[in-house]
Amino acid sequence: MVDWQAVERGALAGEPLPIAVAEALVGVSPPDLLRLVAIAHAARLRHHGPGTELEALISAKTGGCPEDCRFCSQSMHFETGVAAHPFLDPDEVVRRALEAEAQGARQFCIVAAVRGPNERLLRSAIAAVEAVRTRTSLEVHASLGILAPDDARRLAAAGVRRYNHNLETARSFFPRVVTTHTWEERYRTCIYAREAGMEVCSGGIFGMGEGWPERLEFAEQLRTLDPAEIPINFLDPRPGTPLGGRPLLEPLEAVHIIALFRLLFPRASIRVSGGRERVLRDLQALALLAGANGIVLGNYLTTRGRSAADDLQMLRDLGLTDPDA
Repeated sequence: MVDWQAVERGALAGEPLPIAVAEALVGVSPPDLLRLVAIAHAARLRHHGPGTELEALISAKTGGCPEDCRFCSQSMHFETGVAAHPFLDPDEVVRRALEAEAQGARQFCIVAAVRGPNERLLRSAIAAVEAVRTRTSLEVHASLGILAPDDARRLAAAGVRRYNHNLETARSFFPRVVTTHTWEERYRTCIYAREAGMEVCSGGIFGMGEGWPERLEFAEQLRTLDPAEIPINFLDPRPGTPLGGRPLLEPLEAVHIIALFRLLFPRASIRVSGGRERVLRDLQALALLAGANGIVLGNYLTTRGRSAADDLQMLRDLGLTDPDA
């Protein structure tokens, strides 16, 4: 039996939902799921206001990644048809950043498909970060794979506000998804980023075959990082990858995940990211009423997103734009 009043009180007070209560909320009926969604939305408004974080991504270095992440079309281990290209020139990164800013983005994440940065790539990334910060008003984030402590310090010194490195899934499930590096290496990278002074952005991909026990295990482990942002991605199966034949999550299950993670992490930014369009389909607006306070604006790394104009109209229709913007 769920004590709904206690759940709502805790959410509005900013108290993380106990895992035992989350376990009870996993099995709620469809009518009660809408009750959960309403509480999650109230918590979002209480702790984050009506504004929605709008982030654009750039795949600054695409394809040819030596890691074997079974969901990823950029891995050199799989035949996916994704062409590899080296790190983009800083001027091209700035051009794309200016486009994103003009479309309404306020955050810009520079992403590279690598295990981790070598010296050459790190210098290229730092040059791009500095150029974007000089020529735009965007908050700059980065996602360059596994870091050493000195890598993290140099990125922080260059002005990276938030470093993204997703744990992806529960520690117990991770070996079924990746074998070329460990969950612990990802976790340590997040620690190094925080110790260097960057905010931690770490989330996962749902729909890879994990169940609710693994999702709640993942949430418990993620809590120890105290991330500023949690990207919630839904598997969009990529042809040629080992997970390319998996079925999509049902839209209501995706909404359920978003709502529970809002209550589990009341003060973190929850960004609905990859797979949003294909998995949520006509329920994309409901996801924004289920506790999410951020989206990716425009395209993803190797897949197309919805138009920025459509997303901005959706947010205006929902009343989820910053009144001071």
